[in-house]
Amino acid sequence: MKTWTAKPEEIPQKWWVVDASGKTLGRLATEIASVLRGKNKPEYTPHVDTGDFVVVLNSEKIALKGKKMDQKKYYRHTGYFGSLKETTARELLAKKPEQLVTKAVTGMLPRNRLARQQIKKLKVYVGSEHPHEAQQPKPLEINSI
Repeated sequence: MKTWTAKPEEIPQKWWVVDASGKTLGRLATEIASVLRGKNKPEYTPHVDTGDFVVVLNSEKIALKGKKMDQKKYYRHTGYFGSLKETTARELLAKKPEQLVTKAVTGMLPRNRLARQQIKKLKVYVGSEHPHEAQQPKPLEINSI
């Protein structure tokens, strides 16, 4: 008997839609990362992209527990000396809430070429409207505690 491995063209890719309003950021990000990698399917193969597309709506209504709104910091560097910029989660949520969700999910994926390919399947939007109605996304139930 030969070992079967998944091939990307053989695995059907579904579209899921998630409403992020009132959900905790970390718990939401772990579930989304799992679906992007394809761990919710029996055909999961670690070195093959078997994941699905995920559309996240209402990213501006995401919740953070405790004092993380003010204590959690995001860093970026412009490339010049002494130009390390830091932003709190509250500032990032006010300016670019879709980037807050994207950074959380990216941090839960492995650091390799496959993860860079999988993060492109994440579509995050402010508000409840999205341009992916033609793909007929199904609602993804995420149980936050």
